[in-house]
Amino acid sequence: MKGRKNNWACFLMILAGIVIGGFIGNLFPNTWLNYGQTFGLSSPLILDLGILCITFALTIKITVASIVGIIIGIIIYRFL
Repeated sequence: MKGRKNNWACFLMILAGIVIGGFIGNLFPNTWLNYGQTFGLSSPLILDLGILCITFALTIKITVASIVGIIIGIIIYRFL
């Protein structure tokens, strides 16, 4: 158990890399860092049950900066 690493720590490092990479991509909107693809639901899906209305929407934007952030997060995790 000595050399075993926590999977949640890896997940959090990858998530932090995505967030920081997305932030960096938004800081430099006209550079190659912000180049990427957006996919998901273009308009929200609305479920109206009479007394309850639920709206589903999901859009994912993958950019070069977020991929670099993921790679840096994995490298940092390996050194922890």
